Amino acid sequence: MGNSIDFGDRPIHFIGIGGIGMSGLAYVLARRGLPVSGSDLRSTNITLKLEAEGAHIFLKQDASNLDYFRQHPSGHRTPQIICSTAIGKTNGELAAALEQGCPIFHRSDVLAKLISEYSSIGVAGTHGKTTTSSMIGYVLVAAGVDPTIVVGGEVTAWDGNARVGNSEYFVAEVDESDGSIVKHSPKIGIITNIELDHPDHYKSLDQVIDVFTTFKQHCEMTIGSVDCEIVRDRIKPTISYSVEPGQIADYTAQAINYHSAGTSAQVYEYGKLLGTLELGVLGKHNLSNALATIAVGRKIGLDFPAIAAGLATFCGAKRRFELRGYQHDITFIDDYAHHPSEILVTLSAARLRVGVERRVIATFQPHRYSRTLEFLAEFAQSFKDADLVIITDIYNAGEANTGAISGEKLVAEIGNYHPLVCYQPTLEAVSQFLTQNLQQGDICLFLGAGNLNQIIPSIVDFYQTVSQKQPENVV
Repeated sequence: MGNSIDFGDRPIHFIGIGGIGMSGLAYVLARRGLPVSGSDLRSTNITLKLEAEGAHIFLKQDASNLDYFRQHPSGHRTPQIICSTAIGKTNGELAAALEQGCPIFHRSDVLAKLISEYSSIGVAGTHGKTTTSSMIGYVLVAAGVDPTIVVGGEVTAWDGNARVGNSEYFVAEVDESDGSIVKHSPKIGIITNIELDHPDHYKSLDQVIDVFTTFKQHCEMTIGSVDCEIVRDRIKPTISYSVEPGQIADYTAQAINYHSAGTSAQVYEYGKLLGTLELGVLGKHNLSNALATIAVGRKIGLDFPAIAAGLATFCGAKRRFELRGYQHDITFIDDYAHHPSEILVTLSAARLRVGVERRVIATFQPHRYSRTLEFLAEFAQSFKDADLVIITDIYNAGEANTGAISGEKLVAEIGNYHPLVCYQPTLEAVSQFLTQNLQQGDICLFLGAGNLNQIIPSIVDFYQTVSQKQPENVV
């Protein structure tokens, strides 16, 4: 794949344009007035939004899509092709592009070029990068900085996963999953934490540390959480932050109060009190994300009251503890958590929200055979804050099933630590189980990076009907 994409008048064609990583980049380029097109398998709100910006969308991934460029009255008939790691050479459209000699680029090449054109803020880390990049972007927008933003999740504040501003600042989520993070050279790099999360790409944690080390070397400065031992001892960021008592860092929090509606804390900068912070998002991990945001805001010249005002109204990105419904006194939450560490903090936030009197129901769709097998022991101990655990079959995300791991095996391992875990292999089975077993007062979480969240609307509708049928004098 090449590394010198042309942001001029030559067509730019995204294979898989509706993906969350691809579509944000396509949106920014389309808003610039560049000739953008792309293919995907179905129409979505994302592809419709891109069409509204002038992108030409094909609802199939087929070699015949490339005929469009031969027929189009353009000075450049050969398009530049953009792919993600998910697009393999067996893809017919990509195979045709290679045969026709089209220049091929990875999505990270597009992002790297955008990063190079701005005073960029690149948010990296195994966990929390979507929320942290969304939080930074939100605060900058609220403070009138008017940044351009590309993140790995949809944010209601700018109605999508990307925003085009008019200032010098660009906030980008940068991904380590396929090693392409080493291409990026932002002025400010944030590293939230480092763990092994993608055993399909990395053979060891040391390989993950190596790519983050290279990323750090490419940044003018780094801001990192020293609550992560690896970040503290191996990366050694330029500016540090911590939410742990007694930890030495440049940005710290004291008098912390985690409660069911959010968090309050006093924030210190180099030992000096900046002021009080009030967050509407739950848990220690979001306070940590907020400290990263404060460090960025202060570095680019914002005063603390402006930063705090933005953080106070930030409500998160979609699929990050996203409220999807409340019916029959049951709360339905959608969360992207797919790693044991993410499940732990998400369920901890749920327990914080409802207390000990109400049930926390965790429905988890494992994501990738390789990840489930690699972290089987950790997954088994990740559900301590749930009262009931439901496990589905593994979402393969394109991986072949070797037979070494299954949803049933994960259930057996969890059962060694948790008294109430059950196996519901299909989405239909999960739906049927939840419509028969949820109780008033429950908080029901749908966890995973696959397609489990597709069943949420029908379950919410079911309990809305139950609630409507219930006599008014029954509580």
